[in-house]
Amino acid sequence: MYLYFQRLLIDRVRKFLQEQYGLDLPTVVIEQPPKVEFGEYALPLSFELAKRLRKAPRKIAEELVAGIGKIPGFERLEVAGAGYINARLCRAEAALALIKSEFPSLAADRRKILVEHSSINPNKAAHIGHLRNAILGDTFVRLLRCSGYPVDVQNYIDNTGVQVADVVVGFRELEKKTKADIEALIQQPRFDYICWDVYAAASSWYEEDKKNLDKRAETLHAIEEGNNEIAQIADLISTAVLRRHLETMDRLSIEYDFLPRESEILHLHFWDLAFRQMKEKGVLYLESGGKNSGCWVMKRPSALNKKPDELTDDDTKVIVRSNGTVGYVGKDIAYHLWKFGLLGRDFGYCKFYRYPTGVQCWISAMKGEPKHPHFGDVSAIYNVIDTRQAEAQNTVVEALRALGYTNAADHYTHFSYEMVALTPRCASEMGYPLSEDEMGKPYIEVSGRRGFGVKADDLIDRLISSAQKEVDIRHPELPDDERAAIATQIGVGALRYFMLKFTKTSVIAFDFKEALSFEGETGPYAQYAVVRATNIFRKAGLTPEQVLAEAADFGKYLEGETGNEIWEVWLAASKTSTVLEQCITTTEPAYAAKHAFQLAQLFNNFYHRHHILTEADPARKHFLLATAAIARRELISLLAVMGISVPPVM
Repeated sequence: MYLYFQRLLIDRVRKFLQEQYGLDLPTVVIEQPPKVEFGEYALPLSFELAKRLRKAPRKIAEELVAGIGKIPGFERLEVAGAGYINARLCRAEAALALIKSEFPSLAADRRKILVEHSSINPNKAAHIGHLRNAILGDTFVRLLRCSGYPVDVQNYIDNTGVQVADVVVGFRELEKKTKADIEALIQQPRFDYICWDVYAAASSWYEEDKKNLDKRAETLHAIEEGNNEIAQIADLISTAVLRRHLETMDRLSIEYDFLPRESEILHLHFWDLAFRQMKEKGVLYLESGGKNSGCWVMKRPSALNKKPDELTDDDTKVIVRSNGTVGYVGKDIAYHLWKFGLLGRDFGYCKFYRYPTGVQCWISAMKGEPKHPHFGDVSAIYNVIDTRQAEAQNTVVEALRALGYTNAADHYTHFSYEMVALTPRCASEMGYPLSEDEMGKPYIEVSGRRGFGVKADDLIDRLISSAQKEVDIRHPELPDDERAAIATQIGVGALRYFMLKFTKTSVIAFDFKEALSFEGETGPYAQYAVVRATNIFRKAGLTPEQVLAEAADFGKYLEGETGNEIWEVWLAASKTSTVLEQCITTTEPAYAAKHAFQLAQLFNNFYHRHHILTEADPARKHFLLATAAIARRELISLLAVMGISVPPVM
């Protein structure tokens, strides 16, 4: 509702400026007055126009207010201060509009978008850092779909990389396991946990003697070549670990449509086609001297303006090594050409994993099933990858641009984020020994190579277990399975909210106690606000839908000091679509989390100030119930976009 009337106001202002002054402003800034009693929108554009029109800002504001006249849904426009224009909604009309949620569509043409997230190396259990990636990506997918965009969700699987090779080395060289032994291990629960320890052991083995790295190189070469026992072992391990990753993410209601694997990118010769294009168009050149001699390289983004004789080794990025193997960025360039439908070749597709919701997840193959969904050929891409991959991401974008695919490059977004660490308290609770110096640090970094970190399933288990203790105490009358389901909703909600409430540029220091708190900016706090609202209707013997279906003119209850306070709840509820659009345009889901907390806070304040069920005046009681229904509806919608469901009780 808020967004609809905001756009209506902007359209009227722009039309008046065009007709009156011959000005076409591409952007009209809208702010919110410092107090709700001053109105719902504030326009500072008079100050922007003062120099161009050679008039005082207040004079311009007066002309605008007089000239624009009446706008549907608005009570009035008025001049404030030295030239601000405050716009007041007709609260009664706006409240009814919000209840009905019937607004003309403002959506533009929606073409398919691809969101790639998670992309966990299939060599060990997923950890807490992977959860931030997956939760950010999944929430962004939900935001896009909520706004009407068709979205493909992909999870790139690097099943031929160094990390998988290291686990193969660990099993064969350290554990002395045969292919049959590994096949037996795969049948055990949480095989990815076994790989976690093997990977850490292999990393330590390399450090003991650098000659041991020769085994990594041999193994990596065999995996990339394919059609040999080592490659088969790598496929067994990576496929089994991948399935575990999907099971882990499914616990958080995170789903994928397609799993493109690096092995198919290699063996279907995606890179060969990309390599040919890049050589023909001069994007790559063969280095003849220096440390990169014999390598195919391209300029780094920071050196695009340098002449050939000015380039140093540090100014170029190796795409193909001197031994002929392709680096990560090269394969990524080929993959992104496919994403945009610019490669001229496609994967084979096989069914891989079916979610409880019925969604079918597909995986790439050399030869696939004849009937499958159409993947790739999208209009825009969002890659959810941490900020440390910024240079590699920029290189892919510049390669697209250098190949002449400017539109594709312009619609390629690196959805970057910072790392997840642990508070010292959390690390200690997980059983990691810390020095006195580490106990005094703000956070403790995790390291998969050292085996130091929180496995995703352990974290989810711990959160659900902690929530279960509270649920058991508060609701011993409920059956075991119901208490377990409620604890899962609370634990998952706590985790997802915690990962989303920080802006992407913030380093997260995870803490169990903070995440599970029922107070403050947490998932359980927002969930509890909905449960509290639901209890009101249960006790009243009504449904929220019944109350809203019988909505009346609430204008008289939205006036005065008390009316202003309650109107803040309605106004916050009306801003959901505005916030969701802001999340998409800025690729920042934290705004949704912040809005959910603010709306929950406003509702809780409203709940404590007004005795809804004991209100003597039937009409006012209906109004108070409608206020609770609106806040509840919007909170449920907001939390759903964040992947958080609400339990029946808490």
